[in-house]
Amino acid sequence: MRFSIVIVCFNAGEKLNQTVENVLCQSMTDYEIVIKDGMSTDGSVEAAAELIKSRGAAERLKLIREKDAGIYDAMNAATKHATGEYFIFMNCGDYFYDDDVLRRVSDKLDALRAPDQAEESGLTVLYGNRYLIPTKSVEYVSPRMTPLTCYRNVPCHQCCFYQAACFAERGYRTDLKVRADYEHILWLYFSKKARFIYLDDCVAKYEGGGYSETPESVKRSEAEHREITRKYMTRWQLFYCKTYMILTLQPLRHFLATDPVMSKAYNGLIRGIYKVLKRR
Repeated sequence: MRFSIVIVCFNAGEKLNQTVENVLCQSMTDYEIVIKDGMSTDGSVEAAAELIKSRGAAERLKLIREKDAGIYDAMNAATKHATGEYFIFMNCGDYFYDDDVLRRVSDKLDALRAPDQAEESGLTVLYGNRYLIPTKSVEYVSPRMTPLTCYRNVPCHQCCFYQAACFAERGYRTDLKVRADYEHILWLYFSKKARFIYLDDCVAKYEGGGYSETPESVKRSEAEHREITRKYMTRWQLFYCKTYMILTLQPLRHFLATDPVMSKAYNGLIRGIYKVLKRR
């Protein structure tokens, strides 16, 4: 199995069906759908299972129904049942950008294994860009993973294909309620020296508005960000990153990136900058 598409849920309603429907439209079928449910009572899981069965894909479904301690605990539990070579985590309400995403990523993996581009040993993460549904624009991530990238804008888990071995030693830290996926990427980059490969492609459509974006989570997110960066980054790296954010007017850039009117133009500019950086 090449891909395990992990969906965790709890009383997700119609959004679970919508995400599953989107996955089933993929032109490549070398994948399994791993649904980890926290004992939902709204009938959404039964509806999703019936949808998968009606599409003749019942053999590709792995359904785990048991209580968990939250989203990251559920994601960890799902990885223990996933058998794919690469994992991608999709939230209910998230979608692949188009029907050929998995095929294009699979072709990239095949290219990496060509005789003249032999895949290096070690952990590998392939990552791409995301389409923001609220602003109707593509948010581009850096084509290079650097300490600055790790500090300010790592790719979201909906746009990352993690080699299964990335979760063999440890999963997400469940004591972190908002930033465990962020911490895991920094652990892979700084501690495990994982290889990050930019796909130069749009992977997912992101709905936004999840738990991590609620007002009560903002302060917790900031606190967890401070804790995580202090753990993995040197004082000099932190000083450089913070100074960079100040000098490049980060609050203004965030406004431009998320404003429905300005986001397309701003993200287009960022794409141009990243193309220049990629050629260097």
